[in-house]
Amino acid sequence: MLKVTGSAMPGAVSLLPITVVAAAGDGETETTAPLLRDELSLYSAPQQKFRYVEPEAGQLEQSVASLRKLTEPYTDWCQGAYNKIKPKVQSAVKWGDGTYAYLKNPPKDFYPRAGVIGFTGVLGLFLGRGSRLKKLIYPAGLMTVSASLYYPERAAAIAKSTGDSVYERAVQGYAALEKMVNPQTKAGKSSDSETKP
Repeated sequence: MLKVTGSAMPGAVSLLPITVVAAAGDGETETTAPLLRDELSLYSAPQQKFRYVEPEAGQLEQSVASLRKLTEPYTDWCQGAYNKIKPKVQSAVKWGDGTYAYLKNPPKDFYPRAGVIGFTGVLGLFLGRGSRLKKLIYPAGLMTVSASLYYPERAAAIAKSTGDSVYERAVQGYAALEKMVNPQTKAGKSSDSETKP
């Protein structure tokens, strides 16, 4: 047979109507009228009206408040600098993680190619002695040539996008130069065309 206890089903026991009968002490029974909920002191609201009085600030509180006012511009500046630097640091960390993952599992022949490209850069520094312009052009040019030999598709895509942007800049510069050199000729032509019937 199944035995059900109160600890197994505490919710079910609270739903059962149970009558509790208590024995009187000396056989005397006192009959008391039931109390209303409003008559209990627990539920009655106090009649007193309280008024909050702000305590006076002590010397320590005043000195802390003045210190806060003095340091507020500096903390605002630091918070602004932190908000500007935080995205850059996060992007640098993300780039570093990506680079680490790439170098941890590189594609085939990556390190020999990187060695040749790096060697051509060092060779360019050696050949570019004597002039600052040579020190910039030789290493960059030799590294670009060696990298384009190993990665021709990427080199072609970069050359095409660079060529397009250089062409756009040249056209914009030519238009600006034309406006500076001949500003009156266009204005004169437009006024002549308006006056002719």
